[in-house]
Amino acid sequence: MKEVSSLHDGLSNGLDAAGITAVTPELESLQAENEKLKYRLLHLRRGLQAELELEKEKEEAQAPRNKRQGAKEATAPERNKHQQINGVKPSLPKTNDKNKKEKKQNKEQSEGGAKELNPWPGYISERLALYESLKKESDALLAKRSQNSQDITVELPDRQKVAAKSWVTTPYQVACEISQGLADNAVISRVNGELWDLDRPLEQDCSLELLRFDNEDAQVYWHSSAHVLGEAMERFYGGCLCYGPPIENGFYYDMFLGDQKAVSSTEFGDLEVLCKAVMKEKQPFERLELSKETLLKMFKYNKFKCRILNEKVSTPTTTVYRCGPLIDLCRGPHVRHTGKIKAMKIYKNSSTYWEGRSDMETLQRIYGISFPDSKMLKEWERFQEEAKTRDHRKIGKDQELFFFHDLSPGSCFFLPRGAYIYNTLTEFIRDEYWRRGFQEVASPNVYNSKLWETSGHWQHYSENMFSFPVEEDVFALKPMNCPGHCLMFSHRPRSWRELPLRLADFGVLHRNELSGTLTGLTRVRRFQQDDAHIFCTMDQIESEMKGCLDFLRGVYNVFGFSFQLHLSTRPEKYLGDVEVWNQAEKQLENSLNEFGEPWKLNPGDGAFYGPKIDIKIKDAIGRYHQCATIQLDFQLPIRFNLTFVGKDGDDKARPVIIHRAILGSVERMIAILTENYAGKWGGGSKGRDAGLV
Repeated sequence: MKEVSSLHDGLSNGLDAAGITAVTPELESLQAENEKLKYRLLHLRRGLQAELELEKEKEEAQAPRNKRQGAKEATAPERNKHQQINGVKPSLPKTNDKNKKEKKQNKEQSEGGAKELNPWPGYISERLALYESLKKESDALLAKRSQNSQDITVELPDRQKVAAKSWVTTPYQVACEISQGLADNAVISRVNGELWDLDRPLEQDCSLELLRFDNEDAQVYWHSSAHVLGEAMERFYGGCLCYGPPIENGFYYDMFLGDQKAVSSTEFGDLEVLCKAVMKEKQPFERLELSKETLLKMFKYNKFKCRILNEKVSTPTTTVYRCGPLIDLCRGPHVRHTGKIKAMKIYKNSSTYWEGRSDMETLQRIYGISFPDSKMLKEWERFQEEAKTRDHRKIGKDQELFFFHDLSPGSCFFLPRGAYIYNTLTEFIRDEYWRRGFQEVASPNVYNSKLWETSGHWQHYSENMFSFPVEEDVFALKPMNCPGHCLMFSHRPRSWRELPLRLADFGVLHRNELSGTLTGLTRVRRFQQDDAHIFCTMDQIESEMKGCLDFLRGVYNVFGFSFQLHLSTRPEKYLGDVEVWNQAEKQLENSLNEFGEPWKLNPGDGAFYGPKIDIKIKDAIGRYHQCATIQLDFQLPIRFNLTFVGKDGDDKARPVIIHRAILGSVERMIAILTENYAGKWGGGSKGRDAGLV
């Protein structure tokens, strides 16, 4: 779309399009305060109107009830008189002190009683003025498109078809036609397989799904909640927002505060009050697509957003989303408005680096969680208390299983009882290897960097490797076993008769994780895996995948874990031939169907070198952990020029590699088992009595 060439008319503060005109600090302050008052007045009006409507509904609902109860209430004085005669204290009308307190708190919040910067940072008013001008142009374009609207057909999951209008009808309107309850409970929609805002007009014939909070793809609920937190952080701290994604357990937002003090947990209460005020205002989420050039102007105050635009955005345009005074770079989609978020808690903060790099700026990270129901938040809080009692770090110390030391960060010291559990796990897997035709090998820990250059790890993973000079070369500790296993395969000619070749390795691995990310046994620098690589032909993929799936089911049944399966297919950026990918994906699908367990499709979520099956196990308190992996690799055999002599005598036949682990990291599995059983190991309460494993 054509963007405005001059922003003068749209900017109440008189700035030109480039923001060159000089403005005094006093004027900036007045402008920011004026903008803030304007929003408070708007949301006060909305809140008052909503309260009046609610009060009216209550009165209408109460009228018939009052009429029915009139006769009963008329006898109340006589009943009290009778109670006095019999020495019983008469009943008095009860007042709900809790409701009064809540009303007072809500009134204070609606009147802006929360602590925040006064005035707001100047960049907020500048950003809003530019946005408003561009939004007018976008709205005009949408209005023009709606005038030329065409009849379209919307297909629902039950194959029912609904008539709609392109550029006019929204998923929310379709939901309302079906059921108001469905519309109210929908968090987001999926249009032709793509997540879609409920208030974004449909553009063509499409399939439509309406997703509730309990749907995996409805994680956008936490993404929207992150924007609420981001707005509160801007109004409270005034720094520069960075990334604010949803995560497995809620969401977080990073902010650069420069030389300001770090975030304190004592400020969580003030932030929560601000978030509740934002939620009460029901600020709509608005989507706007803009050019990169325009966005660089909009976010000129924030070097981190400019970095994202310059380094991460490869398209001419991208989108921003607005809720209230917050405008942020975001692909979306989002919930309809902030009022959809009913309960929120800020529960943790930490320091981090920009994009995890220790040589970059230090950021402040704040974590939160939200739900569409306060009961769900209370249940989550109860769950967190239960998780604390099961923390493997506490149990490991109490039962003398293991410990960590500052002289070797991220490397666990397993004491005799812990070593017993460790060795029991590895022996259990060794027994399974023997039964299932795997051959155990032992490979070096240190390799010349040339190996990692061949595998591609040096170009993409060297920052996470421990490297050091040896004479005139550079060597590194291995972070994974697969390149070494490729050397084992290629050290002599191979025949099709040797395939599938299943090599297993418990070799020690090292990864240079940032010190701030190290967390007990779940994130370490030194660890071992039940790592195996299967070298096979394309025709053998399906049978080998069946064997891997049967292997993981057997192991997880012993531990009492249920699990989820996801098939991740070819991503947008991939290497290799499409036909090879399609054949491999079909074999994975066949093996999953024959396996008999439920599975889901993750389109486009495979690695660039091959499709994969992701497995998540569920523990005793409902948490999911990804441990096992089964992944196809077409590229590593090419990089190492792996060949074998085929049945037809072709000595250049190329194998496929299946990367496979069941426990994953043995250290991490011990952490999961410890918390799953709460330290109760079957035969007794101590690790040395670990009869279960």
